[in-house]
Amino acid sequence: MFERFFPDVYMESTYAVPFEKLYEEGIRGVIFDIDNTLVPHGAPADERAEDLFARLKGIGFSTCLISNNQEPRVKMFNQNIGTDYIYNAHKPSTKNYVKAMEIMGTDRTNTVFIGDQLFTDVWGAKRAGIRNILVKPLHPKEEIQIVLKRYLEKVVLHFYEKKMRR
Repeated sequence: MFERFFPDVYMESTYAVPFEKLYEEGIRGVIFDIDNTLVPHGAPADERAEDLFARLKGIGFSTCLISNNQEPRVKMFNQNIGTDYIYNAHKPSTKNYVKAMEIMGTDRTNTVFIGDQLFTDVWGAKRAGIRNILVKPLHPKEEIQIVLKRYLEKVVLHFYEKKMRR
């Protein structure tokens, strides 16, 4: 029943993702959510995020941010990152996952999406046919609508982890 929401991979942090291994496997584009995936909610890009994007560029990846936030938030985060971005993305709608791949020049076979929410980030990526990685939120402070979704996510993740233990 919950399998449609299961992530392909569930990791502790974006910063623990083995990007070099993904590149060896043929991944060429990485789409990221921002808030609680790369930085705490509402925070500007920090040194760790800036270093990550420099590392990804050095490996050879194309990158794109897709966020349900409005442009001022996304633009502020991206100021020192300098990657492509899509704001007001309406995730889990698949439209902007596809647009991100078009921007990067990638397709469903060589793109991965990384985000912290099951019902927007992962569900949208799965619906778009993109490999996905769910990461644990960086910070517990979140907007009320996200807090409510987290309770439902806990139920889904319980069944996901139970399946993974088999």
